[in-house]
Formats: sequence, structure tokens, C-alpha cells
Amino acid sequence: MSDFFEIDFLAVEAKKSGDAITIRYSIDGNETIHVVDGGFEATGNSIIAHIKEYYGQSRTVNIDRVIVTHQDLDHTMGLRTVLEECNVRELWMLRPWEYSSLLIDRFKRWSNVDSLSKKLKEIYPNLLALEEIANNKGIPIYEPFQGAQIGEFQVLAPSKYRYLELVADSEKTPDTITESIESASTGILSSIWDSAISFIKAAWGDENLSDKSTSRENEMSIVQYASLNNQNILLTGDAGVETLSEAVTYLKEINGGIMPKIHRFQVPHHGSRRNLSSELLDSLFGEKLSFPSSEDKFIAIISSAKEDKNHPRKAIIRALKHRGAKVVATEGVTICTFSSNMPSRSGWSSVTPLEYPEEQEE
Repeated sequence: MSDFFEIDFLAVEAKKSGDAITIRYSIDGNETIHVVDGGFEATGNSIIAHIKEYYGQSRTVNIDRVIVTHQDLDHTMGLRTVLEECNVRELWMLRPWEYSSLLIDRFKRWSNVDSLSKKLKEIYPNLLALEEIANNKGIPIYEPFQGAQIGEFQVLAPSKYRYLELVADSEKTPDTITESIESASTGILSSIWDSAISFIKAAWGDENLSDKSTSRENEMSIVQYASLNNQNILLTGDAGVETLSEAVTYLKEINGGIMPKIHRFQVPHHGSRRNLSSELLDSLFGEKLSFPSSEDKFIAIISSAKEDKNHPRKAIIRALKHRGAKVVATEGVTICTFSSNMPSRSGWSSVTPLEYPEEQEE
């Protein structure tokens, strides 16, 4: 069979959205299977079942690489089952405690490297749990910093320097108890503000993406890029404007100063309007169109649960469509984006794209 790829955005259904992506691609007859994030606890079994049914696996599932974009439980919990029950060749994730010696000077509350390392393990328990499983099973763990090659995927962000800055600046790693209380309060107020948002009518081209930044934890997300079958793919996790801007700069740098066309785009953080800006979208896909496009210029995939009323945001759907996107969301259905010569699947049908919202968040 000639080269092909298939990327599945699994339905992660809970009251909040989650991310779980399985990938199979073949180059020169060599097939590779990746798993990027694993949703909530129940998602782990769904990942295994999906790979068995559609990727030609039988009793024991063999996975070449598991990539953890960041710590959040809606990305990590299901991976515990995947690591425990599958044969995984490589685990790629960033563990803050591995860099305690480089971070110690940034913190006032911890006097030595060992105490800081212990504290960071307490702060990032989901990553620690995956590390323990990997160590028990002898699965090697690699660092997905900018420039790392994970099969055909290249890590665009974060760089090691930016990652360390994000850990030091995170609301989870405060220097004082006062800062910790203030940070927690801010998070609560932000959630209330988000849930109380109202909508206004808007004309074509009007955009109102949030000027509030996403969390430092989301900005730690691994951003990956691959070109498969002449299709350029960008996977973003929960990355925000800062990390995605770093990714764009690096992608242009390794591409001779030119921004390659993106054909398949994972919309970050389930379609939150805090993770993209109009300027960033311009750099990714070009400036807004003067009127709706008669043909799709790229595909934007959103992982969002049916019960999650906060995602995706209407402003994000509008902004993507302003640049010619076909926007689709999981909403209880697994979405597969693929090359034209992928192995056939019976019973699958075309996904209905999201309509253009005539209103957006105020």
C-alpha cells in the first residue's frame, strides 16, 4: 500500500471537554502509531478499542509513541490505562522536577533542589503517575522540547528556556502563600466571568477574541507539526497565543523564512477564545477574507464535549471561518481526518461542519 495517514480525534465525553488523538501513518511501507493525550480515565479504554478496531491491532496493542502535551487531567488520565495495558515504545513528556537544579534560584520557598523536586512532583501528580508507570514497565521517557523529532512530527514549541520560565511563573508554583491565595481567587473569578458571558450580533469579519491570556499550564503545551502526503498538520494541545507564536516563528525559521500552508489544524483548548488572537490567526492562515469562501482552505478540528456549554466559543468559530476554514467539532463523535488513500472503514460518513455564528461573545 502507498503512503497514507489517518488522524482520529476521539470523542471525549464528560461535563468538560478533553483531548485524545490517535494517529497512524505509513511511509515506504512502515506503519507508525502515535497517541497524543488520553482524555479522562474512561477514555483510555476507548483509545485501545479504537486502535484495535481500525489500526490492524489484535490482542496486544503496540504503540510507537505516546505524547503528553501537558499536565491537565483531561489530557492525561486516560493515558494511565494506555501505558499499563499496551506495548508502548516511547513516552514523550516534560517533567518539571527534572529541571529543579535550573529552577531553584527562582523560588523563595524551597531551600534546596531535592525539596523543590519533591514539591513539583506534588504539584504535577498526573505527570508523576505516568512517569511511575513508564519506569515500572521500562518505557523510556524523552523530552519534547522545540526541535525534537517524534517520528514524522517535529516539536515547534516550547523551547526549554520558555518552558522553564512558564514553570517558574505558573500559578501552581508561587513564591509566597499570599500569591497562592491571590492566584486561586483569580482563577475562580475568571471561571465566573466566563460562565456569565453574553452574546451580541456581529457582521461578517467582526472578531472579539478575548484579551485575557490562558494559564501558564496551558502555555506549556507541546505544539507538533508534520507534513504527511503533502498535507501539513499542526497539533496544539491547549497552547495559548504565546506558545503558538513561538511555534509559528520557529516553523518559519526552519522553512526558509516562509510560513507553510496549514491544511489540518487542531484548534487549541477545545475552542477557547483565550488561546487564539486575530493577529496569530493571520500569521497562521492569512488575513480575513472579505466575504465567505466558496471552498475550504483548511480543516479546523475542535475536541469538545456535548455537555460542555462553554466550548467551543462562537468567536473562535467565526474567526476560523473568516480565514476559510471548514470547522468541525467532535461533540460525541470521533472525527477522522485522513489522506485519500487511507485504509477503508465501513460505516463512517462525512462530518457536518459547524455553521457560521451570526453572534459572538460580548
